[in-house]
Amino acid sequence: MRLRNVKGSKEIIESSKYIILNPEENKGKWKNVFGNDKPIHIEIGMGKGDFIIGMAKNNPNINFIGIEMYDSVIVKAVQKLENEELDNLKLIRMDARLIEDVFDKEIDLIYLNFSDPWPKERHAKRRLTSPIFLEKYDKIFKNNAEIIMKTDNNPLFEYSKESLENFGYQIKSITRDLYQEDVSQNIKTEYEKKFVKLGVKINRLAAVKQSKSNNPQKNIMIKG
Repeated sequence: MRLRNVKGSKEIIESSKYIILNPEENKGKWKNVFGNDKPIHIEIGMGKGDFIIGMAKNNPNINFIGIEMYDSVIVKAVQKLENEELDNLKLIRMDARLIEDVFDKEIDLIYLNFSDPWPKERHAKRRLTSPIFLEKYDKIFKNNAEIIMKTDNNPLFEYSKESLENFGYQIKSITRDLYQEDVSQNIKTEYEKKFVKLGVKINRLAAVKQSKSNNPQKNIMIKG
């Protein structure tokens, strides 16, 4: 559900040092935006930013980009960053369907947290783990592909697992009740905080796919 409009949200967003206003201009050059060659992880559908901000704070050796479609949502993340100094974080206001216009073989990992389940079958192609989106992700991953997903929606989780496996991914880890495991390194999203309080079970999986060239990725500790 979208939030009510925040007065002056456009101006707040456009004046933030964290916002990239014309992201397509940086396609293939995101390492220049950050000024280094560190891995780049993106969150598609970042909401109000709790997860991506927490990840950037906990992992200074990784660059993070949060993607959100709605002004009324991303402005909340911008406001949370007013007193922060995070050189490894950028935010983009955009439709995820345009993602291959913004990145080119430079992303190391994608986070999909509590994505819209689009429950009706006729809307399946809009799910962020549909073959349509997985094809787009293939064009933006640098070497091996890795997707980490969290959701409270069981049908979406089962659909995503099957879709990923059909697309050549291997499920590296999976749980249908995240909070029965060690969550000391887990960063909660806004939705996740609400669900946990209500006792809702959280699904999580990590899926990987080797590139055709089988280029190995370096092992990097990710706290989140």
